[in-house]
Amino acid sequence: MAFDYKKEYKDFYMPKNKPSIVTVPSMNYIAVRGQGDPNQEDGEYKRAIGLLYGIAFTIKMSKKGDHQIKGYFDYVVPPLEGFWWQEGVDGVDYAHKEDFNWISVIRLPDFVTRADFDWAIEEATTKKKQDFSKVEFLTCDEGLCVQCMHIGSYDDEPATVQMMHEYIEEQGYDLNITDQRLHHEIYLSDARKVAPEKLKTVIRLPIKEREE
Repeated sequence: MAFDYKKEYKDFYMPKNKPSIVTVPSMNYIAVRGQGDPNQEDGEYKRAIGLLYGIAFTIKMSKKGDHQIKGYFDYVVPPLEGFWWQEGVDGVDYAHKEDFNWISVIRLPDFVTRADFDWAIEEATTKKKQDFSKVEFLTCDEGLCVQCMHIGSYDDEPATVQMMHEYIEEQGYDLNITDQRLHHEIYLSDARKVAPEKLKTVIRLPIKEREE
């Protein structure tokens, strides 16, 4: 049975649809940075996703080739995730998606080293005859966060985010979005196959204890 991060780490991937506090450990990701509306057809975001999955599956299928990764075990490729921000905006303004900056990511298994990642970039570039130079190895240590399962359209996320803001206020925390700590989403549904009202998205926001 392939290791499934969503099932093995439910605290991070399958929260309830009400806010909760969680401490997220450091994780490594395949990452692509970009700007603009993620809904734009043939836009930068859609191309970034193609690059991410190109590397993710090169690593997953390495077991069938000459490059044997030490400690490899069979696994389900983790879900697509994204870090989002806009210049001059505290949080995100869903009405102006064209102003989005984003880092689109897929989690890497812990056994994947930087050297293994570099091999995957070279392998995918050769095999797929495609430019993977925008793909980077990213380590992120999110730490203390509030998160919540959002069920429904991405455009309806502000209501869930507002609920999260109210929750941290009640619990004695403050939002702590910085250049290093960003609005984070984990996409558990394939938007191409699931009706908007049934989409499942984990929303995660960085917080800190309120200073007296």
